[in-house]
Amino acid sequence: MRKSLFALCLALLPVTGLAAGGGDAHLRDMTPDLHDKASLQNGMKLFVNYCMGCHSLEHQRFSRAAEDLEIPRELVEEHLIFADDHAFNDQMSNAMNSEEGAAWFGAAPPDLTLVTRLRGVDWVYSYLLGFYRDPQRPTGVNNTVFPLVAMPNVLEPLQGVQRQVCSDAEHEGGSECHLELVREGSMSPDEFERAMFDLTNFLAYVGEPSRLKAEALAPKVLIFLFVFAIVAYLLKREYWRDVH
Repeated sequence: MRKSLFALCLALLPVTGLAAGGGDAHLRDMTPDLHDKASLQNGMKLFVNYCMGCHSLEHQRFSRAAEDLEIPRELVEEHLIFADDHAFNDQMSNAMNSEEGAAWFGAAPPDLTLVTRLRGVDWVYSYLLGFYRDPQRPTGVNNTVFPLVAMPNVLEPLQGVQRQVCSDAEHEGGSECHLELVREGSMSPDEFERAMFDLTNFLAYVGEPSRLKAEALAPKVLIFLFVFAIVAYLLKREYWRDVH
């Protein structure tokens, strides 16, 4: 038994290490709302338009997302499926192979189906908001949550350009830094934060798509158990009537 528990702990160590990936960066709080269909729909649109060129959701199908998020099939096929070789019932994969990704970015862009379960929603949300200009990086940007990130800031047209400003005063653990917007994008800061909430919200749904149906089914299960308990109690009284 002890050996089994020890093996389980060892198996969980890599997940814990990756979840902590951002180091000491301050994470923004984010609480998903899987019942906000408008947010989830916008998040899916943002993912397909800005993320799916490099990242995939290989464990999610367009049809499943359309059903859960109440998006008509014709809208999905017209506005969310761009590749000629993709169909409504296909997985949400992209055309980039791992060799091309490794050659362009130094590492193949990962599949994001389980990213919120691995890293946590706070990490993903903070990461999306944490890009800033860094001329010393090959892509010209860095990230407060993921230092030396290889990913370019594909969301810069929406957010605008941020720079990192650090104070001269030394604090415990180093100087204190914050991000400052130096050039606005097509969205205001509040609009961009809301858009990143929607994108993270969608990724949280993708990480556990059955949760929506499970929550819808839960009240029915509880009602069934309550009725069954009453029937079982009455049946027990009937069987035990002659005993007493």
